[in-house]
Amino acid sequence: MAITVETKDCTALSDAELAEMADLGSDAAAKYEVGLLSKQAEAWVLITMAREGNKLRGYSFCTLERIGGTPCILIGCASVQRNSRRDGVLRAMITDQFRRAVLAFPDEDVLVGTRFTNPGGFEAYKALQDVVPRPGHKATGEERAWGRRLAKRFGIENGNYDDRTFIAKGDNTFPLALDHEALKPEKIDPEVAALFKGVNAKRGDSLIAFGWAMAEDLAKLGD
Repeated sequence: MAITVETKDCTALSDAELAEMADLGSDAAAKYEVGLLSKQAEAWVLITMAREGNKLRGYSFCTLERIGGTPCILIGCASVQRNSRRDGVLRAMITDQFRRAVLAFPDEDVLVGTRFTNPGGFEAYKALQDVVPRPGHKATGEERAWGRRLAKRFGIENGNYDDRTFIAKGDNTFPLALDHEALKPEKIDPEVAALFKGVNAKRGDSLIAFGWAMAEDLAKLGD
């Protein structure tokens, strides 16, 4: 059965949909509950929901905004059901957000930023360029500044973020991150996994990462 995706305003979320989202995370590490999800609906502008038939398979709070003039897709609290189609669900949600970006920021490169708790989440960034952090790359001063900007946007206090490792320390609650686990974790690049060496999701840690969706690639989605 095909995966269908819809991105809409958070104000259009119903109580039944919030309950669906909470149920989706019952087998995930995050276990985002209805009360927390309701607060996220107030904090974010858009919600992307992926369904297989009438069953919810994934969701992602997000917003399209400019930071210092730079167009951005920011992804907040998100979760993908742990099933055999999880990678496809994640790609479908990200692609739908890219389509939104084409309309909002035509002919512009767009920065995509979120928080991850494990290396499997990097599946979301396969279509992006110049992902930071990445193996073998020493972040420039401007890239480290972007990490700090995103940390601030995600509500992380200065003392809890390391702009060299891009790791945000937690407060003993699961972070509001993109919660996705790879279908085949054995195929994850060990050097990518090493970026998460200091991340303890149970403690609430996360890794802030960003990359660029190039204008020419986004334009293809608008054809």
